[in-house]
Amino acid sequence: MSLSPEARKTLAGITTATITTVLLKKGLRNVWMRGARPLRPGLPRLVGPAFTLRFVPAREDLATPESWSSPISTRTAIEAMPEGCITVVDAMGITDAGIFGDILCARMVKRGVTALVTDGVVRDVEGVLGTNLPVWCDGYAAPPSVAGLTFVGWGEPIGCGGVAVFPNDIVVADQDGCVLIPQAMLDHVLNEGVEQERMEAWIVNEVNNGAVLPGLYPMNAETKARYAASKK
Repeated sequence: MSLSPEARKTLAGITTATITTVLLKKGLRNVWMRGARPLRPGLPRLVGPAFTLRFVPAREDLATPESWSSPISTRTAIEAMPEGCITVVDAMGITDAGIFGDILCARMVKRGVTALVTDGVVRDVEGVLGTNLPVWCDGYAAPPSVAGLTFVGWGEPIGCGGVAVFPNDIVVADQDGCVLIPQAMLDHVLNEGVEQERMEAWIVNEVNNGAVLPGLYPMNAETKARYAASKK
């Protein structure tokens, strides 16, 4: 799935908090990826289609340093990452084995990857930060991935932070974390998200001007009429 420049620009102006509210109104409650927090404070909001990778628990005959040269390896997966994607990695919430280090992250930057998102951790944290690859993760640890994980593939449905992620679903990441937008819901979020942001900005302005919350947030009929009039 290609994500148009216009859609990227629009989503970059919609907070993950707003997206969760818009999707909640459509019955989707589980779209925020637990454990995926910005590794560096102040990262901009980023948007991209999901490129998925999956780990399973370490098995001693498979999770070895030799596996890094296997055709089914994180190294090979990185070479398949398309420019502009957000790499989403299912690490099962394991926090004592780093899925990627500085060298792999540096290569992702060269591939034009927008960001790395995982419910696991990275290693070589100073080097990873030095690559300037935006990363959302659950921290960092010294041991390599094979100390606790076995890499099994890419480009398939995964679970990241308790959220089902399918290839090419849309990911939006900001200071509140990472939110998934199912492909079928993209147009809805683009339309309703912009309106939700506009409405909440108006409400904030009302609060700053001394308005009380009952009847304002959520709006009663009178407030809805005032808000509608403000848009004319």
